[in-house]
Amino acid sequence: MFLRYLSAALVGCALLAAPVAAIAADRGPSTPEERKQALEYIQHFEADPLNPALKPEIQWVVSFIDKVPDIHIGVCPTLIAFPKGDKKDGLTLFTAMLFAETSFALQNPDKQNDYHAQFQAGVEGVLRIYQVLLKSNPKDRQPFLDDLIHRRDAGTLMQWVKERAATYCK
Repeated sequence: MFLRYLSAALVGCALLAAPVAAIAADRGPSTPEERKQALEYIQHFEADPLNPALKPEIQWVVSFIDKVPDIHIGVCPTLIAFPKGDKKDGLTLFTAMLFAETSFALQNPDKQNDYHAQFQAGVEGVLRIYQVLLKSNPKDRQPFLDDLIHRRDAGTLMQWVKERAATYCK
């Protein structure tokens, strides 16, 4: 069941990027302006993840991540059990993970190959967006994500991410 939702999330991200990616050609490293733009768009998404007007910005960031050779993101979608219900939330949370990892890599260029730190940032990004989504629809609680919030609040989330990544993100 999880793989079906994961596949939907990955296809969704690919579809979001398709119009922009089709235009992009082989290119050089990202520019400071592009990195700044990516961080701005990521902040917009994190502030209002369900805003349909942000779709072009989301597409731009996904294409940016895909096309620039100097930004390396360690994507591990099996790290999180994404919600089984509303596919939109699953895609939104997957995007949150991807964007939080991207933001971490952009803000910490010296840790670009520290995938455990990226995974940690990604999980924390998912939890932030999950909490935003719950404000819109409190009935959409996910026990798995609620448990991760408890771990974060107890200070044990980092260890959980490290152990889970060792198992699922090889």
